Amino acid sequence: MDHIAVVGAGQAGAVAVETLRKAGHAGRLTLWGDEPHLPYQRPPLSKAYLLGEMERERLHLRPRAFYDELGVELHLGARVTALDPGARTLTHAGGTESWDAMILATGSAANRLPARCTAGLPGVHTIRTLADIDALAPEMVAGRRMLVVGGGYIGLEAAAVARKIGLEVTLVELGVRLLSRVACEDTADWFRKLHRDHGVDLREGVGLDTLLGEGRIEGARLTDGSEIAVDLVLAGIGAHAVTDLAEGAGIACANGILVDELGRTSVPGVWAAGDCASFPFGGAHVRLESVPHAIDHAEAVARNLLGAGQPYVAKPWFWSDQYEVKLQIAGLNTGFDRVVARDDAGRSHWYYAGDRLLAVDAMNDPRAYMVGKRLIEAGRSPDPAAVADAGVPIKSLMA
Repeated sequence: MDHIAVVGAGQAGAVAVETLRKAGHAGRLTLWGDEPHLPYQRPPLSKAYLLGEMERERLHLRPRAFYDELGVELHLGARVTALDPGARTLTHAGGTESWDAMILATGSAANRLPARCTAGLPGVHTIRTLADIDALAPEMVAGRRMLVVGGGYIGLEAAAVARKIGLEVTLVELGVRLLSRVACEDTADWFRKLHRDHGVDLREGVGLDTLLGEGRIEGARLTDGSEIAVDLVLAGIGAHAVTDLAEGAGIACANGILVDELGRTSVPGVWAAGDCASFPFGGAHVRLESVPHAIDHAEAVARNLLGAGQPYVAKPWFWSDQYEVKLQIAGLNTGFDRVVARDDAGRSHWYYAGDRLLAVDAMNDPRAYMVGKRLIEAGRSPDPAAVADAGVPIKSLMA
């Protein structure tokens, strides 16, 4: 195998090329990215970088010299526009390249508000790329009025940063409550109070109808008919897998690029890893958007491409920083039928399906998170009554 091409220069792509080289691939190795920047961290973008607390260079996962030493050819700012799996070629603005094997690590992209809502006015932002943050940062000025659309973790984190800077923030969530797709009512209640205590005007069951203004945003009409004064808008309405290349090449996709337990797509020679990949987990195909998954999956897929033959077993975990609160999540709560709350060092919510522990949300409680994570990964489920009893030492739940 001579040339392995990795398309997508985010976290998964960067990990994939490093793993391929260190695991023994001695042939040509190329990394293709749409953005002109070296592969960089995304989590600090909307926090430390937006707040001016982190320099751009510190975002880079590795310096350019690292890729040079590995013998990785970087093609940055080079959008791959088409794949031909039969001929094993990729097309970009500069021409066509042949490859012997490929990993698609195209990631995910922010969902955008419909044009009918934005009325063509400038000042509507998303938080996903370095360019997004560079466009948003100059508008984040104390005293300005921001509308955040979306009550998931992206929207809540954006609201927290805006309040820290000193903006007036209104957050609208069209669903019946915050975090309706990702967390239980107890966790939603906890974060609702947190944001209201920090001065966010939080409205649930309400969305954006249309923006108002002449040449610039001056206000917003909401779906309940009310109007508010607004200077800028942040759309935090989730993300979608980037699958256009795969679909154009006839690769099977369904909420992501479908892969098997090794990371192989439906087309021989093409593999997929990270946010863009929908992989087997718990009897179904799932897609995860997190840094830990991007790293672990890319490492596994790269090794399997070289013949390791080791099925990927996901260990889902996530985090979110809002104000003085660190939320840590272990597991996936899909299918839960009850939630057990525990007050210890902080607050934690334990999700069960029957007697089986599925997931844990831990707010400022790293011990609950670590114990829950270890239990879930070991396939063990503590007695819910013991979990709820703060008098029972957290470590004893491992017994």
